[in-house]
Amino acid sequence: MKITVELSMYPFREDFRPAIKDFVARLNSYEELKIATGDTSTVIVGEYQLVMQALIELMQWSHDEHGRAVFVAKFLPGYQPG
Repeated sequence: MKITVELSMYPFREDFRPAIKDFVARLNSYEELKIATGDTSTVIVGEYQLVMQALIELMQWSHDEHGRAVFVAKFLPGYQPG
């Protein structure tokens, strides 16, 4: 099953941009996922298991590398943007 996730990241630090840029850069390394980054969120589209595994790995990496952050997500199973 395909899933679309709209994800926003809010690092708990004044210099938040580098943490977000690092996260998005790593997310773009997942070639099997479609990624569209906007000003306030990133949309991730792919097979359900692959998207969820990428989010598990990247959020853990982000917390280890950059410290605390809030992630806000919308999960839309079966939806593929046009």
